[in-house]
Amino acid sequence: MSNVFPSRSSSFAEMLSRCSPREVSGYLGRSRRDFLRGAAGLAAGSALMSASPFVHGQKAAKKRKVIVITFGGGARDQETFAPEGQENIPHMLHDLIPQASFFTQVMNQGILGHYVATASLATGVYETLNNFSAVPPEHPTVFEYFRKDLRRPASDAWVVAPSNGFNRIGDSGNRSYGPDLGARVVLPKHLLRAAISGSTDYEHLLRDNYETPLYTPPIAGGEFELQQLERILKLSVDDFKAHALTASSPDELSVFIARRLMQQESPSLLWITMHDIDIAHSGAYSLYVDAIQRTDRLCAELWQAAQSDPEYAGNTTLFILPDFGRDADEDSGGNGFQHHRTGDAASRTTWMIAMGAGVREGVIYDRPVQSIDLVPSLGAMMGFSPALSQGTPIKELL
Repeated sequence: MSNVFPSRSSSFAEMLSRCSPREVSGYLGRSRRDFLRGAAGLAAGSALMSASPFVHGQKAAKKRKVIVITFGGGARDQETFAPEGQENIPHMLHDLIPQASFFTQVMNQGILGHYVATASLATGVYETLNNFSAVPPEHPTVFEYFRKDLRRPASDAWVVAPSNGFNRIGDSGNRSYGPDLGARVVLPKHLLRAAISGSTDYEHLLRDNYETPLYTPPIAGGEFELQQLERILKLSVDDFKAHALTASSPDELSVFIARRLMQQESPSLLWITMHDIDIAHSGAYSLYVDAIQRTDRLCAELWQAAQSDPEYAGNTTLFILPDFGRDADEDSGGNGFQHHRTGDAASRTTWMIAMGAGVREGVIYDRPVQSIDLVPSLGAMMGFSPALSQGTPIKELL
């Protein structure tokens, strides 16, 4: 089978029809590898390479910072890593990936809903909660493991999430952990809605759920409140509203808040969930592509912000990975770019960028890993034990 990714033609449809899901996943991984070796000059990596440059030790662990960005909403290779999609991710291709370890096959074997998939990423367990329910994950989150084992304060773990449906992502329902050990959660949309008092100037930032627009969960958990804006972020409500008027999307507002958190709180564990790409559910292909381009740019901006901040420069590891993909055009049970309903190989085979402190630069890894492997990998890197996680530490990062 050729390793050159086919264009959006019948050849790809024929390949899908005669291959097993495992073969399709391998094909996608090899296609990403070959494309990146040519476009970004990366070398093929092996788990048998010399040990990772990751620095261990108590002193190093105390200074270590980790930022996780979910390239949320699901983007297909046709619009990203395939030759016809490369123009949409120039920052990842030319600025980030050459400095990174790139994993071509990150498999999501769980439920393909945004909240439940993100909860699975954050717990290291394939969660089975209702994607449209205002409940915490069943299993402990990475934030709880981090804070409990390392005795870190609440100010050291934060989540910035775009949708009100993510308000319970910071802590779990596990009785041995829970809210007292969770992350603080900032929902910029919720803050903005509380601040504007019915103004219609911000409607482009307030649409909360593209898949089920009528779903608006109650706010609960450790969510950041409007009155804390000035005390913690040193940002007045008027300044927040003024900046919101300059933002073109909810994710831009989220990145603004994340950067304020970095400046004011310098958390060691910062998790940012992007969501603009989910506008694909509206059926507008141009808006879906615009969102991919914007997410690409925002990921680079966050990394640049970390590199220019004395608290983060030189001791920060960045992870960028999707929650899942989207349906293939050729799958008769789906709607192509618009949804992620089929559970086919294209919607389950994603990727991951790992870069910064302790990570090899310019290396591609083809070995399949699972999305739930992220949490145990973070535990091994930062010195905490995710005891109830079901994933496995990614040895190429350790």
